[in-house]
Amino acid sequence: MTDTLAAIREQVSQYRGSRVFYRAANGRRKAESRQGIIMEAYPSLFTLFVESQNSTVSFSYADLLTKEVELKLLPGLPGDEKNH
Repeated sequence: MTDTLAAIREQVSQYRGSRVFYRAANGRRKAESRQGIIMEAYPSLFTLFVESQNSTVSFSYADLLTKEVELKLLPGLPGDEKNH
């Protein structure tokens, strides 16, 4: 994974519209894992549409840098419903 905020911002921006799996730390010993689509990449944060909750969540690029949030690209096109 890249190690600067500018590089992380650029990489997230490149994958706008892509389906991802994310895992976010929610305090001590708690983590949230879901699938979503990268919707927007703003200067200090990015947003994901979470299909299972039909809602949008946002994270800062610093969350990726500090590994509070982990992203993993999933195969397939946005909206592709095939199971692999």
